[in-house]
Amino acid sequence: MLDRDGLLDLFDQLGMAHATLDHPAVFRVGEGAEIKARIPGPHTKNLFLKDARGDLWLVCAKDDTAIDLKRLHGVIGSARLSFGAADLMEASLGVTPGSVTLFALANDPLHRVRLVLDLALAEADQVSFHPLENTATTTVDQASLRRLLEHLGREPLVVDFPRLALSALPPR
Repeated sequence: MLDRDGLLDLFDQLGMAHATLDHPAVFRVGEGAEIKARIPGPHTKNLFLKDARGDLWLVCAKDDTAIDLKRLHGVIGSARLSFGAADLMEASLGVTPGSVTLFALANDPLHRVRLVLDLALAEADQVSFHPLENTATTTVDQASLRRLLEHLGREPLVVDFPRLALSALPPR
């Protein structure tokens, strides 16, 4: 499993532009307004979910996005969704609660976890996620995010959450 240093080394190997801001630990979306003010681009929330069939999902969305778990399963083709247990998250993605991040997919080479990406993030010039720990935030541009997803062999399900509908990954 990669740690923060291993993740940032991977970014360098892939030629990804990235900037990391160290800060006090942030555990919930509503925390750290003063930290977020120093970070460009939309801020994110990341939900580790398990469906009734046992399939695992990572929903990465803009922090102010309303996510209706009671209806989302019908859009993404999953069974009913609920939050995944902390031990399952750590075993699957190598992160603990409060540190779940799209970047943790680098720790899932078997692709057990499916990615659901908010259209707002797929359209953003820059996005920021924790680098596998919640004491820092790493910002990458859209081209770098796409390079990472391609390297990891990930094709996200892109959801337009305000319309609660699947969307195509916008061209770049």
